[in-house]
Amino acid sequence: MNDKLILTIAVLGGTGKEGSGLAYRWAQAGYNLIIGSRTPPKAERVAGEVNAELGEELIRGLGNEEAAKACDIAVLTVPFKAHKATLEGLKPHLQGKILVDVTVPLVPPSVDKVQIPEGGSAAKAAQDLLGEDVRVVSAFQNISHEHLRGDHPIPCDVLVCGNDPEACEQVLQLVEAAGLQGWDAGPIENSIVAEGLTSVLIGINKQNKVKGSGIRITGVPRNKDVD
Repeated sequence: MNDKLILTIAVLGGTGKEGSGLAYRWAQAGYNLIIGSRTPPKAERVAGEVNAELGEELIRGLGNEEAAKACDIAVLTVPFKAHKATLEGLKPHLQGKILVDVTVPLVPPSVDKVQIPEGGSAAKAAQDLLGEDVRVVSAFQNISHEHLRGDHPIPCDVLVCGNDPEACEQVLQLVEAAGLQGWDAGPIENSIVAEGLTSVLIGINKQNKVKGSGIRITGVPRNKDVD
């Protein structure tokens, strides 16, 4: 049996453009999807909107706690200011699971300025807070939501950082399922680089009046499906 058909992914705080875009991609690829929110009716509404785009009822909406309980893999897409409080509330429900942390420590209004949070990075702070029984993997920080709707390959790479090789491999599979090229970028401490690059890309977007700049790794063989 294909693993993706039995895995349930919960995108926690997933009602924004990034979270719902990732949910769109993974539902399209055949995973079971939940969109979570602090406000369950909002999650239900956004899930319904994405289902309408997909043309099928593939995604359900739940409160964050229920979504975290029901999933095999959790994906956190909340703003940085809500990062710690969200994790503290969901900690009991994430034990034994993989958490993919997409959070970037952006501090408005200077979102094009790299910020280094306490702990070194958002993902490292998440790992420290949740403990070793939650396998935290950092990924997807450098992908603009502008690219996520549709089924086209996305010309942008994903840096995947984490301390558990099996968890990182599962997240690399999610990267490929979303139509992207992923790279194992080392331990969770290295997530500071991917998180910081988001601010750099925001600055590049502003200077060039574009919305979707990204990164590519060169000089190594690539997955042909996402070239």
